[in-house]
Parts: sequence; structure tokens; C-alpha cells
Amino acid sequence: MNNERKVAIITGGSQGIGAGLVGAYRERGYRVVATSRSIKPGADDDIISIAGDISDPETAGRIVRETIARYGRIDTLVNNAGIFIAKPFTEYTVEDFASKIATNVAGFFYITQRVVPEMLKQGSGHVVSITTSLTDQPIDGLPSVLANLTKGGINSATKSLAIEYATRGIRVNAVSPGVISTPMHPVETHAFLSGIHPVKRMGNIRDVVEAVLYLESAPFVTGEILHVDGGQSAGH
Repeated sequence: MNNERKVAIITGGSQGIGAGLVGAYRERGYRVVATSRSIKPGADDDIISIAGDISDPETAGRIVRETIARYGRIDTLVNNAGIFIAKPFTEYTVEDFASKIATNVAGFFYITQRVVPEMLKQGSGHVVSITTSLTDQPIDGLPSVLANLTKGGINSATKSLAIEYATRGIRVNAVSPGVISTPMHPVETHAFLSGIHPVKRMGNIRDVVEAVLYLESAPFVTGEILHVDGGQSAGH
């Protein structure tokens, strides 16, 4: 087994930002393990596709076991899987709450907890999570309590983990995007969504990918919440 090449695990890797990250890490020569509920195997021998629910601890364990068995190492984990439900606070259902906690919080916790010991064995690693700038600047007309509750917690956990592992070779960072143009946003919402950013446009997938790649290449950066939001977090 050749385990000299670096390896990245990317959750939510089947579409949107996740698919962009898979392609970007492959362009950098990484082997990639891509996960999502419905991901399909591809033709690239240096990409493992693992289907499963990231909120299930067994899925997280299987991802790590298969990565180590196939590639022998884990250099980067990108916690990209997440869901966003915009509703007035009093209209959230028990199911909404449960699904957000499952994907956004449990999906971060279980896989990160299983990846870190592998990184400790090799004395190096990088964990990056995708959060949201709404945790810093809520926006009138875009209710986001569950996003703030879950992704805000990950921002805080990012700093805590960065300090916990700062002397042990593991860096922990987050990218905090504004609204990114993906198929999940209907065209009729684009004008409003563009307007909530001071630069008056939505972000694109490459904006987020480039931010993650910057953090990947920045060995003196840890505990950083990097805003990629067209000025949204700065104010309005």
C-alpha cells in the first residue's frame, strides 16, 4: 500500500460545494474519500465514494476504517455536510430540530472524533468545517435560528479544538460563507439573496473552495473562522 500521498475526507461530497472540494483536492494530488447519503461510485481510482448518513456514528466509523484500510492515512477532514432550514422560530417542528442537530452537529462530532486519533498517530492533520456568516450577522427576512444554533456551535468548537491540539500537529479551522449560488436556491430568490451581501452578489462554489485551499496551505493558521461572505459579517 502506497501511503505517501495525502488523503482528504470530504463529507457532503456528492454535489454543490462538496463536489467542488472533491475536484479541487484531486487537482492538488490528494486521494479523496467522498461521502454523502446518496453518493455513487465514480471512475477515479483515487476517490472512494462511501454512501451513508453522516449523523450515524457507525457511518463515521466505517468511513475512517475504509480510509485507513485503503490509503493508510488521513491528512484532512472537511466537514461540509449540512442542511439549512429557513423558517420563523415558532414554526420550526420537532422534525426540523432533530434533522438539523443530526446532520449539522452529530455529523460534525462523530466523524471528527474518529479522525483526530488517526491524525495524532501521524503527528499532523487539518480539520476544516463549513459554517455560515449568519452566526455573526443575522439578517432581517432570513430567519436562521437553527443554523445559528448548530453552525455557531461548530465555530466555537473549532476554536476549542484548535487550542486543544495546537501543540500536537493538528490545525482546526472553519470557512464561514454567505449565501452561495447552488441549485438549492431557486432563480426567483437570487435578487433578494444577492442583496443581503454588501457586494450585491451571491458567492459561488469556487469562492468557498479557494478559501478551504488557502487554509490547507497556511500552516501558521489555526482556530480561524474565515468569512467568505461579500462583506456580510462586517455589517450592512
